[in-house]
Amino acid sequence: MVTIYHNPRCRKSREGLQLVEASGVPHEVRLYLKEPLTKNELQAVLKALGIPAEDLVRKNEAIWKSEYKGRPLSEADIISAMQAKPTLVERPIVSDGKRAVIGRPGEKITEFLSSL
Repeated sequence: MVTIYHNPRCRKSREGLQLVEASGVPHEVRLYLKEPLTKNELQAVLKALGIPAEDLVRKNEAIWKSEYKGRPLSEADIISAMQAKPTLVERPIVSDGKRAVIGRPGEKITEFLSSL
């Protein structure tokens, strides 16, 4: 079972969901804008991705530029920002709970699913 953290308004996220669905791998869809990730969930996703929080941030989002860019932020600060403002979270993310991948480009999702 995999989870795809999905934003239906995002073309790349919709493409990622299509790849997951086409793979036949059992999955659940987490609409993370409607049901934001908790601090613990964000930490688990970051651990599965093997990246620091800043690498999961959508740095072109207006909210990032206006409220966070250029400020000295700790890992905890960035996680709190993503929790409070889930639009900052890069998408799509596919996770099996132990490992995860950001689906940009979509081929990363295909490779991830084929390794399960």
